[in-house]
Amino acid sequence: MQEIRQNKELNDLFDSWKEEHQREFLDFTSGMKGVKVLYDSFFKEIFNPELKPKRLEALLSLLLEQKVRIKCMLPSDNSRIADESSLLIMDILVELEDGSLANVECQKIGYMFPGQRCACYSADLLLRQYKQIRNIKGDMFSYKDVKKVYTIVIFETSAGDFHAFPKDYIHYATHKTNTGLQIDFLQEYILIPLDIFRQNLYNRGIENQLDAWLAFLSVDDPEWIVKLIQSYPEFKPLYNEVYAICRNTERIMGIYSEELKILDRNTVRLMIDQMQDKIDTQQKLLLKKDDVLAQKDIALAQKDDALAQKDEVLAQKDDALARKDEEIARLMKLLEQKDEVRQ
Repeated sequence: MQEIRQNKELNDLFDSWKEEHQREFLDFTSGMKGVKVLYDSFFKEIFNPELKPKRLEALLSLLLEQKVRIKCMLPSDNSRIADESSLLIMDILVELEDGSLANVECQKIGYMFPGQRCACYSADLLLRQYKQIRNIKGDMFSYKDVKKVYTIVIFETSAGDFHAFPKDYIHYATHKTNTGLQIDFLQEYILIPLDIFRQNLYNRGIENQLDAWLAFLSVDDPEWIVKLIQSYPEFKPLYNEVYAICRNTERIMGIYSEELKILDRNTVRLMIDQMQDKIDTQQKLLLKKDDVLAQKDIALAQKDDALAQKDEVLAQKDDALARKDEEIARLMKLLEQKDEVRQ
């Protein structure tokens, strides 16, 4: 705090934050809590595929359940539709040795419609790969040259749908035929809700290497960080690198300030999604009400027709009765005339 207060620019930046964010910043820079490794700057520093590929390779190997070797890191600016990339905490794209692409991203707040978003991102990446290979190979292009696209989404706080599966924190998805016909559709997805992982972690502990990696990514409780390092000492150098960044006050404040801006954009986006979902729901309800009203209108029209028909029948009966009355009156008159003749 003394260092911050002595620098006007840092002091003004610190004072611009909400009190809760000030406390969070001081907690992880002083070691009271662990750093959120999923912040883009931290993640890319720790998992930089160009400088330290083995770390991301180890994580991807566990997630994809196969030996993974990273060929290179690719720019991800063009791998997002419109400005979706600005709504992510972290987004990293790598090409694997077999030519397949793996996109690892993290959302601080799980957006609504995760399936639709993943499908769009995956399709965007697949199209990017297709165009690149076609441009390189020209007439020699074959669809067998197009490799798999893995979309790995890590949710720091997941949407409600995931909480229907409180014991599951890794969801694998792919396209399959209904008959069991084996066709490689190229697109695979892995969805990881870290909030659900933490709930399981506190109940069961760290059970395997993949749990250890997920704990490193998501746990900021010092007690659990100590447990992780004691059971898996290979994570200690990673924490050392994280806290080396924290010792540079100006740099860490810049990183944290940028993450707060991303959080604000995420929150706005989530509110827009929720509002749109509410509007869609209300429109469906209105359409249902319109259908009910239309059905009632039809029923009322049918009743009106029935009443009109009854009125017509009654009118016909009235006419018949009137004719009968006239006939009776005529007959009565004849009887009276006959009586007069008799007299």
